[in-house]
Amino acid sequence: PLLSALLRRMPDLEALQIMQLVNCPESFTPDMRCIMGESPTVRGYFVLAGMNSAGISYGGGAGKYLAEWMVNGYPSENVWPLDLKRFGTLQSSRTFLRHRVMEVMPLICDLKVPRWDFQTGRQLRTSPLYDRLDGQGARWMEKHGFERVKYFVPPGKDLLDLEQSKTFYKPDWFDIVGSEVKCCKEAVCVIDMSSFTKFEISSTGDQALENLQYLFSNDLDVPVGHIVHTGMLNENGGYENDCSIARLSKRSFFMISPTDQQVHCWAWLKNRLPDDSNLTMEDVTWKYTALNLIGPRAVDVLSELSYAPMTPEHFPSLFCKEMSVGYANGIRVMSITHTGEPGFMLYIPIEYALHVYNEVMNMGQKYGIQNAGYYALRSLRIEKFFAFWGQDLDAFTTPMECGREFQVKLEKGMDFVGQEALLEQKQNGVYKRFTMFILEDHDTDTDLWPWWGEPIFRNGRYVGKTTSSAYSYSLERHVCLGFVHNFDEKTGEELLVTTDFINQGEYEIDIAGQRFQAKAKLYPFSSLFTHRRRKDEVELSGYQRE
Repeated sequence: PLLSALLRRMPDLEALQIMQLVNCPESFTPDMRCIMGESPTVRGYFVLAGMNSAGISYGGGAGKYLAEWMVNGYPSENVWPLDLKRFGTLQSSRTFLRHRVMEVMPLICDLKVPRWDFQTGRQLRTSPLYDRLDGQGARWMEKHGFERVKYFVPPGKDLLDLEQSKTFYKPDWFDIVGSEVKCCKEAVCVIDMSSFTKFEISSTGDQALENLQYLFSNDLDVPVGHIVHTGMLNENGGYENDCSIARLSKRSFFMISPTDQQVHCWAWLKNRLPDDSNLTMEDVTWKYTALNLIGPRAVDVLSELSYAPMTPEHFPSLFCKEMSVGYANGIRVMSITHTGEPGFMLYIPIEYALHVYNEVMNMGQKYGIQNAGYYALRSLRIEKFFAFWGQDLDAFTTPMECGREFQVKLEKGMDFVGQEALLEQKQNGVYKRFTMFILEDHDTDTDLWPWWGEPIFRNGRYVGKTTSSAYSYSLERHVCLGFVHNFDEKTGEELLVTTDFINQGEYEIDIAGQRFQAKAKLYPFSSLFTHRRRKDEVELSGYQRE
């Protein structure tokens, strides 16, 4: 079939003699992207494999970036989607690979709609609450082999129709996720976030603090019980990881990172921490179930279950404390939700997970409690301008470029990795800025939706692309996040991006060839929202950091 098509396009080839026909095996990967980079377990061992029948087209670029990696220690572009460390040992099972590759083969030439999921190799890593949530209508997606809830289908919905509704337009789960978001804002919701990567770092003396102070940009020498949002930066000031670290004791720290950081972050820290028997790092991801209680009534639910006051006066923001919840002891309660909404994260030893979940749901009934999934979380965090590593942040994004200067302590009394690069940016300025765009003339019901990767135009000129998008149920508009660059019109040279450059432009987001007007805002800002919900009543000016 291929030869016949070729001869139709190039008839002169018919007169040529075929001297050699090569038929050889091809290698495929679990996610249809090639594997590149340094081994997390053997330093200096580099891999470039699994080309998924695209080796000829990948060859030049893949070879270039791997060569840079080997010579310079890093490639010149963000290649995290291809990095070997996106996989763990769990993806090396022969049975898993056999089943997944059989699914991958036909998908390579298939049209991928937004938020589709692989069907093979599933239910590999699950929370202790999996069966309980599944029985309540949970619909699942997979991240780093871990099952995570997308949303919960209410009783009476046609499950088959909902599961097969794959589209670039308004999805069938729109109202379901809207209901979960509304509950997060007005009552209380529970999201199982057990997939987050969790490390404990401790020492017999001050070794843990001293090393973490060097490897992280923020000041971790805080009182016991406090939580610090910080970046783990490379020498160029780029984010190798964006995480939250709680100080459990004078010499012990609890680190929470994105799900797909488990291998990458472990390797990065192991290669940079000294070989000291007095300093230990343990991966405790599997030891804790994480429940996110989001909403204004979360404080009421937790107060009644713990018999302890949970108001801001007694339990301030970014605070961590071990408490009893129901009959269970040793629950790490943290006053963060990763969404900007009020609430708490509960890190629960897995043997107590089902008990604590049942207690929370039972106590929460009188407060209108509801299960929620990651689609609701995504909507909440994007409308609050929260950047996520792997989507918005990467090894080529610095805190100065995305308004996270407050997560950097340049004068904390000691040097840290990336400090010199950040000082230079602070003095000279940046060449890109992380920006929020609120679509003005986009019809949610009839227009194609933005998902991510859409071109951004300023005054008619291309200046960047979106990194993540979501519908804001509060603003009743789509919100996109992305980076804006500034190029010289004649030479194409990159120029500095200032606050005035962002604020004085007219912006459009291109969705499949159609441009929509957008209002641009910079981080940090205060709440976009008033108590009034209708979009014609929403005030979109006067931002400060919340």
